[in-house]
Amino acid sequence: MPAVRVLAGTRKGLFILESDDRENWSVSGPHFAGWEVYHAKGSPVDTDRIYVSQTSSWFGQVIQRSDDGGKTWFTPGSQGGDLVDEQGMPTGESNKFVYDDSDETGRPLTTHQHYDGTQKPWVFARVWHLEPSLDDPDTVYAGVEDAALFRTTDGGASWRELPALRGHESGPGWQPGAGGLCLHTIVIDPQNPQRLFTAISAAGAFRSEDGGESWTPINHGLVSEYIPDPTAEVGHCVHRIAIHPTKPDTLFMQKHWDVMRSDDGGENWREVSGDLPSDFGFPIAVHPHEPETIYVVPIKSDFEHYPPEGKLRVYRSRTGGEDWEALTDGLPQENCYVNILRDAMAVDECDDAGIYFGTTGGQVYVSPDGGDHWHAAVRDLPPVLSVEVQTLK
Repeated sequence: MPAVRVLAGTRKGLFILESDDRENWSVSGPHFAGWEVYHAKGSPVDTDRIYVSQTSSWFGQVIQRSDDGGKTWFTPGSQGGDLVDEQGMPTGESNKFVYDDSDETGRPLTTHQHYDGTQKPWVFARVWHLEPSLDDPDTVYAGVEDAALFRTTDGGASWRELPALRGHESGPGWQPGAGGLCLHTIVIDPQNPQRLFTAISAAGAFRSEDGGESWTPINHGLVSEYIPDPTAEVGHCVHRIAIHPTKPDTLFMQKHWDVMRSDDGGENWREVSGDLPSDFGFPIAVHPHEPETIYVVPIKSDFEHYPPEGKLRVYRSRTGGEDWEALTDGLPQENCYVNILRDAMAVDECDDAGIYFGTTGGQVYVSPDGGDHWHAAVRDLPPVLSVEVQTLK
């Protein structure tokens, strides 16, 4: 059995869990103690390469990188690896996420819509998600708030916006979700790296066929009763999208209410919430070897962010969402009021698939058998914002 490495980003730093058997775990951290780590992800090309989005309301946004599996870290593009200058401001090209001021046609990209209907300027706040390339350890996509897509091709030393997404004709009408106007999901088609999928709260899902140079909204079939036009092309609050390597035209989505499925690359969606106790939630994941097996963690409602009945249950469907079963063995079934955020669920690539998720209560749960049995690999961490897994072959 290969070893695995779990990257748990939390409100107060990064924790790294490693195991040879997925039962006994070593834990290192906190790395970057006191900083919010919104997301950390390793390169699928080089398992020693890890990228981290490190954020502070005081110091701003910093991208960190490790080339030795998290033993040591540096800030790419910074003089001597310094994090901040004498005034406490981030240094280096790696920390400069500068919006392009116009799209490819020269049309200015100046404002987006806010809750109150007024136009607000685009303001960079943080990096929500990092998605390393499938074939180059130096290429990484970054989804940021306010919603935009950036890319580095030099290992994080510098970042350039791909402005066509924000420059889509619908861009000025995008409105923030409850967590902000964030691009939080980036999915790369494993069979065609030029094909990208993104999700934005609260604009919806978009697809690119040319590596991010142009974009098409893919929200047909989504219905959101809380927006002026419930079936609008753009304006839906999508929480997460997942894909399986062998069926890249089949997408699964956890939306702000509703679990959805598309079998044509996002052109059309249908609901597969079935017999779930609630169809509100944040993460969704696909089994690494079974493209019709998916996992969600239902939350009671968009106001009550905790499991229904105070019972922490992962739900699995082996039929692509047509029916669901509760997975509870090893999970608390009373007085549990944690939340599981959109980036806080992941799967490994072992023959016996491992499923992982983190909670706002500071637990990281592991199932080494596809969800049948669970145990806490670690407890009492700060609230977990993201969970990613590297299978160390």
